[in-house]
Amino acid sequence: MVEKTQVKLIECPRDAMQGIHPFIPTEVKVDYLNGLLRVGFHTIDIGSFVSPKAIPQLADTAEVLARIDLSETRSKLLVIVANERGAEEAAKQESVTYLGYPFSISETFQQRNTNTSIEGSWARTAHIAETARKAGKELVVYISMAFGNPYGDPWNADIALRWTDRLVNELGVRIIALSDTVGVAKSEDINSMFSALIPALPEVEFGAHLHARLDNWKTKTDAAWNAGCRRFDGALKGYGGCPMAEDELVGNLAMEAFVQDLEQRGIRTGLDLEQLRRSVAQAAVVFP
Repeated sequence: MVEKTQVKLIECPRDAMQGIHPFIPTEVKVDYLNGLLRVGFHTIDIGSFVSPKAIPQLADTAEVLARIDLSETRSKLLVIVANERGAEEAAKQESVTYLGYPFSISETFQQRNTNTSIEGSWARTAHIAETARKAGKELVVYISMAFGNPYGDPWNADIALRWTDRLVNELGVRIIALSDTVGVAKSEDINSMFSALIPALPEVEFGAHLHARLDNWKTKTDAAWNAGCRRFDGALKGYGGCPMAEDELVGNLAMEAFVQDLEQRGIRTGLDLEQLRRSVAQAAVVFP
């Protein structure tokens, strides 16, 4: 039995909510998030500071942050930003620890997601990194389309390593999540990508942001785990996905299923499992 294995679980209600219509009332979000904050996740990916025209569901992130109850939580808060203005707004939020930025190694997706090229995104990332540093925040970079893309753009471990090496050595980024943005990753690709990057950049905390379905999440998480990944993003009930990638949303890793798998393997998550059960039940009410 594995004892005291460190695993960081990042619950992503932001990712679960962002593509949903109609608008979820702010008070409903706050109540749901307050429950998640009591579960004991390392981090809650709680909202985003992007154009409300792009993601109208999260236009109330600042209000949500002002209203949530942080008195009984150890979870840190992360918000997603897509440009310099969003980063500056997010950096003003005292309760936020992490700014997350999606940096794609797919040229097509970078344009679709943040309306700029990969080179333009690099300049933007540098600005965001400096904004985060000055505000005492930490930048988390998501390597979008890390395991393939539906557009025919080139991708491989060498491309990922080239960009992650620059993020680390030029911008000082220390947390990088490899993202299976549209759920196309094969387990062997997940394993080989983490196996290439983790030894090459041992100072980096690499995470897995896997979009998966109920029939393939375990093979994906096992592939990342066996390659040394110990940071995983997910969302209760597997809700959500990226609305900027394709018309059909591919759900997130179902966090409660992954937690059960870890606990059954003797890997202690440190979560309040009863509060987790309550939040899973609440998720079924919050999401249509």
